[in-house]
Amino acid sequence: MLKPWVAALSATLLMQTVGTFLGQTIPVVAPLMTAELGLRPETVGNFSSVNTLGAILFLLFGTPFVARHGPLRMLQFGALVGSLALLAAAAGIVWLLPVAALVMGIGYGPTGPAGSRILQATAPPRHRVLIFSVKQAGAPAGGALAGLVAAPIAALYGWQAALLSAIVVALACAVLIQPLRPQLDAEREPQRPWRDAFTAKRLAAPVNALRMHRVLPPLTLQAFAFAALQGSLFSFTVTWLVERHGYSLTAAGSLFAAMQVAGVVGRLVLGWAADRLGDATRSLSLHGLVAAALSAAWVLLGPDAPAPLALLLAVGAGFTAASWNGIFLAEVARVAPADRVAEASSGAILLCFLGYLSAPTAFAWAVTMTGSWTLPYLVACGLLAVVSLVVFALRVGDAVRNR
Repeated sequence: MLKPWVAALSATLLMQTVGTFLGQTIPVVAPLMTAELGLRPETVGNFSSVNTLGAILFLLFGTPFVARHGPLRMLQFGALVGSLALLAAAAGIVWLLPVAALVMGIGYGPTGPAGSRILQATAPPRHRVLIFSVKQAGAPAGGALAGLVAAPIAALYGWQAALLSAIVVALACAVLIQPLRPQLDAEREPQRPWRDAFTAKRLAAPVNALRMHRVLPPLTLQAFAFAALQGSLFSFTVTWLVERHGYSLTAAGSLFAAMQVAGVVGRLVLGWAADRLGDATRSLSLHGLVAAALSAAWVLLGPDAPAPLALLLAVGAGFTAASWNGIFLAEVARVAPADRVAEASSGAILLCFLGYLSAPTAFAWAVTMTGSWTLPYLVACGLLAVVSLVVFALRVGDAVRNR
């Protein structure tokens, strides 16, 4: 039998990758899909926002299901639900797309709280941030997979074929982790009533989560700003490159994949660094300033630059803008009471997901109103820079008062 933390990390990393692969397949094939369905290219942002709304609904009401059925079972549930959502989207019926997006988000929702519950119970304390960051590296890895696999399949065989390929991968992975269930779901609570998920108390869960420790409000504010920038970059990059800069779908997908791979490396490197520094909130503040600067450089200079420079700028943006999640989740799990890790993670992730929810819709609206794709990107960069400065000042002030 595998060591508990190895089994835990293997399963959560795989399913994090699968969840993101399913969710990012739509943005990757969006230029073909929107053209065939007669939609404006920027409407892919609305799909991304409704997707996030579905994840928020799970985070708000789904934590008791993680306890009742076990976190691994809920990761399998997420892959199944996400696959059904892509199947609905593949039907090519416009009114079904918002439904598919909402269901897709519900399927993605378990990856945060279920993964945190599994890892917090098994991760060696001195490597906790790194292990959480490795698990979260599955998110950009899934995006890279979408760029490298879904884009070429869509270009050759059509966007529906790309969606069906993603479904096959997701269902196969859900079956693959089944042998680990007795080990990783051993502490589930099968007698916990389902009605616990649908009480008025659940609506207060995000606020209650922030009350568990004083570091959580500034940490979650920082995560919100990161999510707004990351959501904007990853929802629109392929469509923006194809529509405004004349890239082929395969070339745009390759740059998108490069950003995602850089995010994988960034999560590992910066997770290791955060373990060494020991102050996740201050670390993320400095990280945010660098991410805002490099993302702005990519937006202003990258698409029309020579290929090597474009690749370098895309990698820089992906390395910094997509590498914060593991540090955030590890810190939430560290400061939360041991028996409330899933609840704290759900609440904190829900609040930071408001960035993923609001940014793509606001971005799409801004493109429609102004005709500019650059302006909303720079607004997202500016938001992260300002919030990072504010949170850094608050953290330094706390440190001075505690001397």
